[in-house]
Amino acid sequence: MTDAIQSAHDTTIVVAKRSKLRKLADNKTLWRGIASIILFILFWEVSSQSKVWFGIQVPFIGKVPPPSAVLENWVEVVQRPGYWQSWYLSFMRVFFGFIVAMIVGIPFGMALAVNRYFRDIFFPPFEVLRPIPPLAWVPASIIFWPTTELSIAFVTFLGAFFTIVINVLGGARTIDVQYLRAAQSMGASQWDLFRRIILPGTLPSIFTGAAVGMGITWEVVVAAEMISGGGQQSGGGLGFFIWSSYMGGSLAQVVVGMISIGIAGYFSSSMIRYIGYLFMPWRRIF
Repeated sequence: MTDAIQSAHDTTIVVAKRSKLRKLADNKTLWRGIASIILFILFWEVSSQSKVWFGIQVPFIGKVPPPSAVLENWVEVVQRPGYWQSWYLSFMRVFFGFIVAMIVGIPFGMALAVNRYFRDIFFPPFEVLRPIPPLAWVPASIIFWPTTELSIAFVTFLGAFFTIVINVLGGARTIDVQYLRAAQSMGASQWDLFRRIILPGTLPSIFTGAAVGMGITWEVVVAAEMISGGGQQSGGGLGFFIWSSYMGGSLAQVVVGMISIGIAGYFSSSMIRYIGYLFMPWRRIF
């Protein structure tokens, strides 16, 4: 009897795995993405090698190292500990600045949305500071913060903070007031209004602002590492990796750093979208 149960259990596992593989094979979106990447790499290779192969140089792209040269350089770079240390340093700077921006930005945006007096006091200076590019804060942050690491973290924080706040504010302000009045008519408290209506109604905007802010944070941390010299003598982050590669005349290594940042940003944003998928089950039909 036990053997029969175990056999049925194993059969169920095999069928489930086959079902997942079949769904993966039938995923048209996945295959379209793979096909688009392959076509892009082929176009890049042909354009970069056009002067050698056809005697005609394609403008702009023809001056970029071909994917074959980039891959060859990448194989060499991944064997160096400094490359992975640059990954680690940039990721930790982005993670720290982004988390602090979320912790500060979400309550601040909510307060601006639900409290008129708070908004009247703090929104004007917020709007004055918001258009200032985060990179414009780099010289001031280097002067005012005691260490380079703190100045880079502060700039990455600013890169995500304003985007998160403005999305939270916009999302909370777009909630239909009829929902709030209907809940109040049924005896809902202020905490019930926030927990049942305002927070769920703002979650899509929170995760949208988080995804956009994550992209801006990666852009800012790379530029901050370039300007500040990486913050450490060894490694220095992907931004400093790109800058030092450029100063050393290795264009293929510059492209390696650019693609590394793209991969890191993609996985960071995908992680945020997945967390949003878990927190917002009502949106899974889209």
